[in-house]
Amino acid sequence: MTLDEKIQMVHSYFGMDSENLKQPKGALGSAGYIAPIERLGIPAQQIVDAGMGVTNPGGIRKGDFATAMPSGPANAATWNPELAFANGATMGREAWQQGFNVLLGGGANLHRDPRNGRNFEYAGEDPLLAGIMAGQVIKGVQSEKVVSTLKHFALNDMETRRNFHDALLGEKALHESDLLAFRIAIQTGQPGSVMCSYQKTNGTYGCEHDYLLREVLKQEWAYPGYVMTDWGGGHSSAKAANAGLDQQSAGEVFDPEVYFDKPLRADLQAGRVPMARLDDMVTRILRSFIAVGALDHPPQRQPIDGPAGVANAQRIIEEGAVLLKNECSLLPLQKPRRVVVIGGHADKGVLSGGGSSRIDFTMFGGNAVPGLAPTSWPGPVVYLAAAPLAGLKQALPQAQIDYVDGSDPAKAAALAAQADVAIVFATQWAAESVDLPDMELPDGQDALISAVAKANAKTVVVLETNSAVRMPWLKDVGAVLQAWYPGVGGGVGIARLLTGAVSPSGRLPITWPTGLDQLPRPHVPGLGFNPAMKSDDVFDYRIEGANVGYKWFASKNLTPLFPFGYGLSYTTFAYDALKVAANGNQVTATFRVRNTGQREGAAVPQLYVRLPGGHATPARLVGWSKVKLAPGQATTVTVKVEPLTLADYDVANRQWVVPAGQYTVELADSATAVVQQATVTLKPSLVK
Repeated sequence: MTLDEKIQMVHSYFGMDSENLKQPKGALGSAGYIAPIERLGIPAQQIVDAGMGVTNPGGIRKGDFATAMPSGPANAATWNPELAFANGATMGREAWQQGFNVLLGGGANLHRDPRNGRNFEYAGEDPLLAGIMAGQVIKGVQSEKVVSTLKHFALNDMETRRNFHDALLGEKALHESDLLAFRIAIQTGQPGSVMCSYQKTNGTYGCEHDYLLREVLKQEWAYPGYVMTDWGGGHSSAKAANAGLDQQSAGEVFDPEVYFDKPLRADLQAGRVPMARLDDMVTRILRSFIAVGALDHPPQRQPIDGPAGVANAQRIIEEGAVLLKNECSLLPLQKPRRVVVIGGHADKGVLSGGGSSRIDFTMFGGNAVPGLAPTSWPGPVVYLAAAPLAGLKQALPQAQIDYVDGSDPAKAAALAAQADVAIVFATQWAAESVDLPDMELPDGQDALISAVAKANAKTVVVLETNSAVRMPWLKDVGAVLQAWYPGVGGGVGIARLLTGAVSPSGRLPITWPTGLDQLPRPHVPGLGFNPAMKSDDVFDYRIEGANVGYKWFASKNLTPLFPFGYGLSYTTFAYDALKVAANGNQVTATFRVRNTGQREGAAVPQLYVRLPGGHATPARLVGWSKVKLAPGQATTVTVKVEPLTLADYDVANRQWVVPAGQYTVELADSATAVVQQATVTLKPSLVK
């Protein structure tokens, strides 16, 4: 390759019109574009955002649409790796059919705070669950001959002043929390690219971080793919290139300079960047395209199978929605004669998150509720045209179903008083680039729910939220279903859950706090939608370290509103006969699961381990299984424990060490509901 051809490979252009520049010729109108090198048979790089489905806001062509998938926590809450793969395969297939070969998905940042505006793109608080579920999404994408990223590497766990803030965390804790999620995602999904993060980590920007990119990712983990910047994450040429950055993204629009063009040429000429480093950058990019089949099978524009995508989206929300409360078996609805549906624009659609992952061109049309503020970045607020009201009317043809928007709580309460059951849809919009100010439902929705519940004890609340919210009305309502951002299959899926066509099987991928006072950082300056508010520009994650989520709660003896791994069903299950065996650090657990209820359903037995010697981390998730059983059916389940979850990171020697001693393995229904214990003694060993 010539020098010009190599330089061409290592920086992309913004793929649509910007304030001062026109869309590059050949680009499809998306996040990024690199022209082909035709003499060498190297195709164009057509790069598209895809946090929850394929976005193409600048180049929607006739016939184009995309499946808006459920949010990341909904995907993780299925605890079903096969569904996560199907999620990714849907996105990969639809990307390929629209002409894209690089998909910017695969979020593995941990939920350290429910206020993080981008939680809806990620996969929960636990490194094993997040790594496996994000990794399976990536694996699914790449099965369709499309390169997937893994993002945002690393510790991009809050959005407030994300281009400037410094995330502080010690090396050992970093490896045992966020980096562990990324490592497991890489070994699961083998992503072609890793996207480095905006913020600083311990004083150094993510895309210039020699320790993270070169030493850990490429040397310690032997990652063979390429590293790209996030859009606006570029800061230098020589420093970034030598630290392990391989490709700058749309620098002509988002960065002060296209560092990987003229500045990189100058650094090569002066010897500040070795030519071998540039060759390595290009080799890594080409290798990833070859590895997933994108070089041999370039994308071709084809009709998109919309019904197949919607079916996958619906199945994910049906398995990912979490039944949090069901007093007196209020759900499933038992042939009610009169139902009132209240709020949440449930007559029009379901909520989705804002920012680069937003999709508003589905097979059902555009934004179902246009004009909601903010209408500019990171908005507009989008409701997908998948109305739960229509789904309920289809599922309950015998019932009179009325709708009221909830703007008048007294009117809503009066209608609820006359109904057999009231269903309140409550929403919380969140978006990329901004964090939520608190854990409250906005716009007086708590008062609305309280008024309705006072009028009718048979009140069901369906939550469409970014993450956990405060529930001051919880004791007064009969049932609560957490539907996250449910995607374009949400209208029908929610109706099928409420009416019992399917039994809920989602389990929380997060710990649900009672309020801000239970968080490691109850008060964080500068959070919210007011950019004038001052921020400290530091997020000190050293407070909890590797004890994220349920580990923090256990270490501080805090009782959450709902624990990690929790979720109800319309049937009941029993677990017993736990046996644990070890061969070196390969630990295997077997146990029996029985459906002790009257309906078919899916159990999610979980395995946690307590390490020997009064370990600083009280317990760790080490494995799980999702088991679908008919009434009265029983089965024996075998789970292989992930060895990394048994190990500690040895900073001095940069290796994972399984300590010698007795380990207590817990068979549980959630992080706080242990059913049975067994012990196993392990000898010291290394995990490669």
